[in-house]
Amino acid sequence: MTGDPPIAVTLENRLMSHGIYVLEVEWDEPRSETDLHLTYEVVTDAPRVTSDEVGTVVRTVLAIADERGWSPGHLEATSRGTDGSLRGRWRVERDWFDDLHAELTESEFSRRILETVTTGSVDE
Repeated sequence: MTGDPPIAVTLENRLMSHGIYVLEVEWDEPRSETDLHLTYEVVTDAPRVTSDEVGTVVRTVLAIADERGWSPGHLEATSRGTDGSLRGRWRVERDWFDDLHAELTESEFSRRILETVTTGSVDE
């Protein structure tokens, strides 16, 4: 153990400085900390997920991964407004993380992620 805070705490602290407030972090396998479900709140007038917020979350995950020697797995993200409304969802597949800079350019990586963005529904 390096004395570093858990990945979820580091993620929460770093995203907060960008106006993204983590509401919940869940791991599919808590001991392995790979497949991550992230729910966050954004203080913004934008009613839907923006490419800026997706980029901020992904860059933060990648920076923590690089610093910790950690390999992120599948990432599922849910974005909520300050009133709790669903703004949208998006994801990053494990193999996209694995293939970044090897088989995938940053542009292709970003394009794939942004294609997964779905908008919230009035009922949720």
